[in-house]
Amino acid sequence: MNESSMTLRRLLLWLLLLGLAGMATELTLLGHYEDPSMLIPFLAMALAAAGAAVRLARPSASSVRWVRASMVPMMAAGFTGGYLHYLGGLAFQADMDPTLSRVQLFWKVIHMHAPPMLAPGMLIQFALLGLVSTYRDPLIAASPAE
Repeated sequence: MNESSMTLRRLLLWLLLLGLAGMATELTLLGHYEDPSMLIPFLAMALAAAGAAVRLARPSASSVRWVRASMVPMMAAGFTGGYLHYLGGLAFQADMDPTLSRVQLFWKVIHMHAPPMLAPGMLIQFALLGLVSTYRDPLIAASPAE
């Protein structure tokens, strides 16, 4: 195994863990737990953090697969969160001004600060970071199952 490749993978996983900790802290401070659906990002982030921690602690082909698999719920949570934030903003803006056209309504929702429609995209970005850390991982290539 190339040592610089392994160092880069470890750094990417530490960056992922740091980002997830920051995002969990921010969501907690914002009170993003008032509704059961608001817990979805916490669960997805916990699964991803566990996968990254196992990959760092015990590098193996199965830990690489776990990292990859744990990024799927993060991506799903990101897309779902974007959709739910959009629906929440849509309902709010439609109540505020029922005369808005669909296009005007869309732009109003996109520019809202609460709920921020694009904020769940951070989950998608972190999931992609986790996947990049496993790109052409030599532990998978060296695995007898592959």
